Amino acid sequence: MKELLPDVVWEDVRTLLPSHAAHPKGGRGWCDDRQCLRGIPFVKQTGIPWQYLPAEAFGVSGSTCWRRLRDWTAAGVWPALHRRALDRLAAVGAVDHSLGIVDAANVRAVFGGRTPGPTRSTAASVGASVT
Repeated sequence: MKELLPDVVWEDVRTLLPSHAAHPKGGRGWCDDRQCLRGIPFVKQTGIPWQYLPAEAFGVSGSTCWRRLRDWTAAGVWPALHRRALDRLAAVGAVDHSLGIVDAANVRAVFGGRTPGPTRSTAASVGASVT
């Protein structure tokens, strides 16, 4: 089976993840972050519901993966990981910023654009009486 999270990638991501404090009242410990990080892209790529993630294959439930995704998103892990990946690619000359484009759907129209005129009615009109 192909490894979904190679050691090189894991070592890079591991440093960005927030640490877990021990539960003050004891209880069950935290699930492994690496297992969660393997499950998250699997669910996102396959489109299966979180609850259908096979826990026996990933060692963690889909609900736990979803909670980690939520917590890591709130902690800003994904933008930091994206920035780190871009920095590494730029260091080896694999990023050419002159090729970047801007999608018009993502650019704010500062003054709202052109205002169209009133829409003409397409409803049937009452004709003149001929009788």
